[in-house]
Amino acid sequence: MPPPRKPVSPAPLAAIVPRIRPYAGRLAVCVVCLIVAAGVGLAFPLVVRYLLDAAFQQRDRALLDRIAIGLILAFALQGAMNFVQVYLLTGTSERVIAKLREDVFAHLVHLSPGFFTERRTGELTSRLSADLAVLQTLLGTWLSELSRQVIFLVGGIVLLTITHPQLTAMALAVVPVVVGSAIFFGRRLRRASTGLQDKIAESMGMADEAFSQIRTVQSFVREEEETRRYHGLLSGVVSAAVQRAKMRATLFGVVGFLAFASVVAVLWQGGRLVLQGALTPGALVSFLLYTITVAAAVGSLASLFGSYQEALGAAQRVFELLDMRPTVPEPERPKPLRRPVRGAVALDHVAFRYAPELPDVLSDVTLSIAPGEVVALVGPSGAGKTTVASLIPRFWDVTGGRILLDGVDVRDLSFADLRGSIGLVPQEPALFSGSVRDNIAYARPDASDAEVLSAARAAHAIEFIDRLPEGMATRVGERGIKLSGGQRQRIALARVFLKDPAVVVLDEATSSLDNESERLVEEAMEELLRGRSTLIIAHRLRTVRRADRVMVLERGHVVEEGTHQELVGQSGLYGRLYQAELRD
Repeated sequence: MPPPRKPVSPAPLAAIVPRIRPYAGRLAVCVVCLIVAAGVGLAFPLVVRYLLDAAFQQRDRALLDRIAIGLILAFALQGAMNFVQVYLLTGTSERVIAKLREDVFAHLVHLSPGFFTERRTGELTSRLSADLAVLQTLLGTWLSELSRQVIFLVGGIVLLTITHPQLTAMALAVVPVVVGSAIFFGRRLRRASTGLQDKIAESMGMADEAFSQIRTVQSFVREEEETRRYHGLLSGVVSAAVQRAKMRATLFGVVGFLAFASVVAVLWQGGRLVLQGALTPGALVSFLLYTITVAAAVGSLASLFGSYQEALGAAQRVFELLDMRPTVPEPERPKPLRRPVRGAVALDHVAFRYAPELPDVLSDVTLSIAPGEVVALVGPSGAGKTTVASLIPRFWDVTGGRILLDGVDVRDLSFADLRGSIGLVPQEPALFSGSVRDNIAYARPDASDAEVLSAARAAHAIEFIDRLPEGMATRVGERGIKLSGGQRQRIALARVFLKDPAVVVLDEATSSLDNESERLVEEAMEELLRGRSTLIIAHRLRTVRRADRVMVLERGHVVEEGTHQELVGQSGLYGRLYQAELRD
């Protein structure tokens, strides 16, 4: 269930105003076109009055022809004005929403990894697509229609009053009731719309999760179960949509009835005045058309108020994301990192927990890596090894102690300096759906072809790249699905080679590979580690023999330290783990 929301205020939509300001010139032209087009619409009933009077009372054929030709020219002008206004406004709304999408995306990719552990990707995608589509409709049509209907309402009331004040009072008697109905149902419509957007996001999140884990779904033959889950979520979407439709239908039904009931009353009273000779037929038709114009404007404004409430809910969801602050913020005044970066890393009495209510994952961990030194961090599953790998580049912040890079607390460094100095090779390398070259050059998009080729050769990746159908231009598929695990890992290593960091963190980089792939990756890592400060996080102990020192972690504490040979000869945890691995 989504968390309860704070009351919505118009503030989110006000935040769009600065994004519209650069297009003030285009919008000014839109306003002029809108006023001209609406003016033609307001003049029409008055012209009809003269046309009918010319036909039925004056019987003036020449005047009738001139009025008809004038109407055709006026409507041609109105059509041209509508074209310009819609064209400019639609183009502006597209640009504004595209920039807003870009801003939301840019903000999201700067949020801390912890944010994404609590949110489904599909939910975030829904906010970027469905919610912003609602806002796009608001900017593209709502503002234009609101302005047009306000002009029709105000202009119609003024012209009604000039034509016949007594009939005007009768026509406007229902306006307070219509406004009250719009406010009453509009608030409920906003809540219903927000609930619908939440359910759409939930269903998209579930679908995204199923697609991303399709092999697991199919290997456990859970296709039907996932379909039933999705059907259940879609049923919730339909129920919420029907509830919203009920609110809209009630609002429009009540407003429509009241508005046009006033037209009937005016027609009845106006007919009596014509029979009494107090009003000409042309004046009655003109007054009736203005009454219909005002009634339609009131009904449209009620509808637009409902759309505004829906857009307000969508805007709140979008701007909630923009209001999110990173849990790991960049320092306001970062300290400079001396160049060249030496790569000295130190964890000084580090403690860490993922949430205040959870127990410590790390407690009083102290270790150091000298420039160019290779240190291995080993221990049983759940000891906190991968957590250390995440703390060094500040994907999370320590809850106690500090981490230093070249003697500077990492919390005082800019992300560009800190993360630019660290190369991370995870157990499951993250590849994108582009080409092999794109994935290697992700570390340095401006790298030359020769530099990319050199990095691939150093990572022992060129051997399989040359056998691919299009070589470096071969697309690897989503998450590198077209490549084997060893090939993906060597692409990830090539990316780190191209980055050329001072510090390398290998997080279980070979644990999921077969023996041949592991051998090739091991050879590539030998090249990568030369002259770099390295932290090897490993579960299989045979991968840490190259380390200068081994640190043994158990339940968040460092319990042993020494070389491989020293620790194997002792009867501690490392020795037991090594003997168990040999037996396996």
